[in-house]
Amino acid sequence: MPNTIDIQIVMADSNFIDYVKIYCASGHGGAGSTHLYRAKYIPKGGPDGGDGGRGGHIILRANPQFWTLIHLKYRKHVKAEDGGRGEGGLRHGKNGTDIYLDVPLGTVVKDAETGEVLMELVEEGQEEILCPGGRGGFGNDHFKTPTLQTPRFAQPGEEGVEGWFILELKLLADVGLVGFPNAGKSTLLATITSAKPKIANYAFTTLEPNLGIVKYYDDQSFVMADIPGIIEGAHEGRGIGTRFLRHIERNSVLLFMVSAEEDDITAGYHTLLNELQEYNPELLVKERVLAVTKCDMIDEDIEKEILPTLPKDIPHVFISSMTQEGLRELKELLWTALHK
Repeated sequence: MPNTIDIQIVMADSNFIDYVKIYCASGHGGAGSTHLYRAKYIPKGGPDGGDGGRGGHIILRANPQFWTLIHLKYRKHVKAEDGGRGEGGLRHGKNGTDIYLDVPLGTVVKDAETGEVLMELVEEGQEEILCPGGRGGFGNDHFKTPTLQTPRFAQPGEEGVEGWFILELKLLADVGLVGFPNAGKSTLLATITSAKPKIANYAFTTLEPNLGIVKYYDDQSFVMADIPGIIEGAHEGRGIGTRFLRHIERNSVLLFMVSAEEDDITAGYHTLLNELQEYNPELLVKERVLAVTKCDMIDEDIEKEILPTLPKDIPHVFISSMTQEGLRELKELLWTALHK
C-alpha cells in the first residue's frame, strides 16, 4: 500500500482511456554476409562474412507516471527497426533500435484475435517484450568445414513478430468504491482525499474512475478508487455496463456504499454483490466493508431500526460526507481490512 504524502490524483474529463487496440511489428533480423577474405597476396582467403543484426524489439514498460492509455490511442501502428546486414571482416550487422511503450501500472495485454492474456504489468519499472525482434542470420564464416572451405552462402535473417494487441487498464488501488449511481461515492472521495471528482445530484455523474489518497495516522495512507455507479444488469451491459467493472478486480478491499434513502439497504447490497459475482466470482473473495451513506438525512431512531437488518457477515458503518459522521470509524475499518 502507498505510504506517501497527500496528493491529488484526478483523471481529467475525456482524457481517461483504459482500452486501446494497436498493431505492433518487431524488426526483421539482418541477413548474414557471404563475403570472402581478399588481400594483395592472399587471393583466395577464407570466408569472413559477419552475422546479421537482431531486429528491434517492441517492449512494454510499466511507468507509474502514466494513469491512462490516451498516449497510445492515436498510435495505431508501431513498427521497430530491422537489423542491419552482416559485412566482411566478420563485422556484425547493427541491431535494430528497440521501441519502448510506457503503460500505466495495472495494464493487461491480450491477443486481439484469441483474447488470450499475454502479460500483465503491475510493478514499477517492469519490462516485457511484446514482439521480439527477428534474429540475425549467420554469416558464411559459420559454415566452413574441412571439406567446404569457402562456403558462398549465409543465413537470411528471421522475420519479426507482428499482430494486433488489446491493452486494458485495470486500476491499482487499495480500496474500490462499489455502489449505485448517486450513492455518494464521489462526495466521499472528495471529502477524505484531495481528489476533486465531478459531483452532482443525478445518476452517472461519474463517467470515469477517480483516484485519491486517504491519509491515515502516523503518515500512513492508502489509495481509494471511485468506480462509476453499478446498476442491476451491469454485467450484461446495462447502464455503463462492464466497461469499468474490471477496475474493481485490482482493488484489495471493496467498500460497498448504499444510501440510507434506499427502501431496503440489505437488498441493495446483495444486488451489488450479485453483479460482481456474475461478472467475476473471484471478486467475492476480497475483503468487504458496508457503508450506509447520507445518514444526515435520517435520525438516530431510524438508524437503530436499520441496524438489525444489515448483513451480519461484513463490518458496517453509518456515514455522512456532509457532516463527517462515521468517517473516522470508516477509515479504521478499511485500514483493518487492508491488513488482514
